[in-house]
Amino acid sequence: MINRELIRIKIVQLVYAYEQNGSNNIDRAEKELIFSLSKAYHLYNYLLLLIVAITKEARHHVEIGEARARREGKPMPSAKFANNKFVLQLEENRMLNEFVEMQKLSWDDDIEFVRKLYSLIVDCETYKEYMASDDDSYDADRELWRKLYKLFIMDNDDFESLLEEKSLYWNDDKEVVDTFVLKTIRRFDPSKMTEMELLPEFKDREDRDFAIKLFRASILNASEYQGYMGVMSQNWEFGRLALMDIIIMQVAIAEMLSFPGIPVNVTINEYVELAKVYSTGKSAGYVNGMIDSIARQLVSEGKLQKPLPEIRRRNENKDNKD
Repeated sequence: MINRELIRIKIVQLVYAYEQNGSNNIDRAEKELIFSLSKAYHLYNYLLLLIVAITKEARHHVEIGEARARREGKPMPSAKFANNKFVLQLEENRMLNEFVEMQKLSWDDDIEFVRKLYSLIVDCETYKEYMASDDDSYDADRELWRKLYKLFIMDNDDFESLLEEKSLYWNDDKEVVDTFVLKTIRRFDPSKMTEMELLPEFKDREDRDFAIKLFRASILNASEYQGYMGVMSQNWEFGRLALMDIIIMQVAIAEMLSFPGIPVNVTINEYVELAKVYSTGKSAGYVNGMIDSIARQLVSEGKLQKPLPEIRRRNENKDNKD
C-alpha cells in the first residue's frame, strides 16, 4: 500500500525536519521514517474500519425502528443498508480484524462523529436512490460505498481535524491513503469471503529498502548535493533559496544517483510535483530547471550513467498548459 509517492513525501518532510532541527542522529531519524510510514498503514485500516462503524450505527437504527414498528403495528424498516453485502464481507475480513485487534483500533471514542456521518448519508440522494432500487446485488452494494466514501470521507474538513487530533502524520497521509481505500473497495471479491486480501503495508521488500536507502543518501551526502546546487544557482544567491526547495532538490539528486533503474525524467517530474504542493508558487519551475541542469552536469562528469531525454522542454510545456 505504501507506494513510492508516499515514500518520497515522507522523506522530504523528514529530511526537512532533520536539517531544520540540526539533528545528528541518523539512526533515530530513520526509525522516525519507518514509524511515519507505518502510521499511513494504520490510517488505511482505520478508514476501512470507519465504513464498518457507520454500518453498525445503521443496524442500531434498524433495531430501534423494528422495536417501534412492533409496538405500533407498523411495517418493519428496511435493513438493506445495514446489511450491505460488501460491508458484511469487510466486517469479517481476517486481515482487517487481525490488524484492528493488534493495534487496538476502534471508533468507539468518536461515536458522535460516526453518527454525524450516518445522518449525512441517509439524507443524501445517493442513499435514497440505493434504498429505492430493486437491485440487491453485491456489485450495487460495493458501488454504493465507493460513492459514499468519495462524497463524505474524502475532502471532509471536520474529519481531517479529527484525524489531526489522533495523529500528526495523518493529515498529510490522507489524500494518498484515500486512493488506496477506493482501490480496495473496487477490488473486493465476494468469492474470497473472509480471506480477501487487503493491500499489504509495503508491496515488497524493495520499496522498504528504497525508503531507507533514499533517506540515508539524502542526509549523508547533503553537503555534496547542495554543492551541486550552489554551482548551478548562478545568478541566484544559494543562501536565499527556500529551505524546502533545497531539500526537495537534495532528495531528487539522491534518487538520481542512488537508483540506476529510475529514469531521470521520472525523478524530476516527481519532485517538481512535490515542489508545487510543499513549497512556494514559483518553486516548481525553478526546481525543474535546477535538477535538469544538475543531471546534465553529472552525466557530463561521468557521475550519472543515465540517458537524458529532452526533459526540460517537455516539463516546460506541461507547466504552460497548467
